[in-house]
Amino acid sequence: MDTVEAVVTQIQGLSGGSGDVSLLHSLLKQADDLLHTESTRLAPFLDQLDPSIHSLGYLYLLEACTSTPILKEQANQLVVSIASFINNCAAEQIRLAPDKFVLLCKRLRDQVILLEAPMRGVAPMLTAVRKLQSSSELLTALHPEFLLLCLLAKCYKTGLRILEDDIFEVDQPRDFFLYCYYGGMICIGQKRFRKALELLHNVVTAPMSTVNAIAVEAYKKYVLVSLIHNGQFSATFPKYTSSVAQRNLKNFSQSYLDLANSYSSGKISEVEKSIQTNREKFEAGAYLKLVFLDKNLGLVKQVVSSMYKRNIQRLTQTYLTLSLQDIASTVQLNGPKEAEMHVLQMIQDGEIFATINQKDGMVSFQEDPEQYKTCEMIEHVDSSIQRIMALSKKVTAMDELLSYDPLYLAKAGRERQRFDFDDYDTVPQKFNI
Repeated sequence: MDTVEAVVTQIQGLSGGSGDVSLLHSLLKQADDLLHTESTRLAPFLDQLDPSIHSLGYLYLLEACTSTPILKEQANQLVVSIASFINNCAAEQIRLAPDKFVLLCKRLRDQVILLEAPMRGVAPMLTAVRKLQSSSELLTALHPEFLLLCLLAKCYKTGLRILEDDIFEVDQPRDFFLYCYYGGMICIGQKRFRKALELLHNVVTAPMSTVNAIAVEAYKKYVLVSLIHNGQFSATFPKYTSSVAQRNLKNFSQSYLDLANSYSSGKISEVEKSIQTNREKFEAGAYLKLVFLDKNLGLVKQVVSSMYKRNIQRLTQTYLTLSLQDIASTVQLNGPKEAEMHVLQMIQDGEIFATINQKDGMVSFQEDPEQYKTCEMIEHVDSSIQRIMALSKKVTAMDELLSYDPLYLAKAGRERQRFDFDDYDTVPQKFNI
């Protein structure tokens, strides 16, 4: 095909059955250089195609058309064109050229950031993620792009939608690192610290041959979130953590480890002293993926707030009643009013169970009223059990697949000095040695 007109004719004629689309894909790959050469005159040809029918061909033309530098004045129309294509394209066709589709979606990301309107990219990018996925268990290259736009637009609840999926398939390690890091930040924004810890833990303990900036920044936040959620931090890495991470992450995060050490003393003065000493380091942002993301000083302030809460929780283990003035003095708050504010917030969050007598300023601490026998609690426990059972089956299936994977067996063979005959007994018949 020597002309754009001929390419468009082939697109119109071969966008029907699956066999025709496969043939069309081969022809489009051959014509890709031509399309990029003629990129400045492709826009009128897009009007001759229907993105819902000619999705693959439309993708190739639109990607080539947007490959040239875009002026800010043109960015708005480009965002509209790409978003419209994403919403209307056929998933089975764009999955034939995933790299092209990802590249186009990243251009959408660039333009909405250029326009300082990341909100405009959130919904189209979520649609793109779902269309590119062959199953909800697959992590695509667009997952971190979607989470980034959610962070910039402060659409944290929307970002949680894909974080609820269980991921079992990952193509590129960098996508996994960014997905977990951005996901952790979104969970922090929603104060879902348990989920944030899980995601940041995945970054810190993931296999890596060299230390990277994403892991370093994740480790810093992991230290802070551990203090907020658990009230403590262990500097010991799990045994499955890569040796690179174990050797290097602490070296880049010493100020955060110092804060954790001061936190363990239980003294507010020690914590505040550590913060003032390292304030500049806590304020420094991490330059990841186009923009400065959250600086950590706000999270550090939550660490201080959590220490007040921990100290108040310790009082509930010792006293049945205590005045607000005594709480303020013991926990080192400025006065009974501030103590009342902290206690009320903790009651609202379900962190303690207590009542405040406004007349005499006395706080009565109580036991957890939950009896764990309501219908809602039984349903919650049952759903948790069902999810764990499904996860167990999935892990078993993955273990079986791995047991006869040629690459795994070859690596395991190289790492052993010698094999006994019994070592081969558990190898499934499906794998031919």
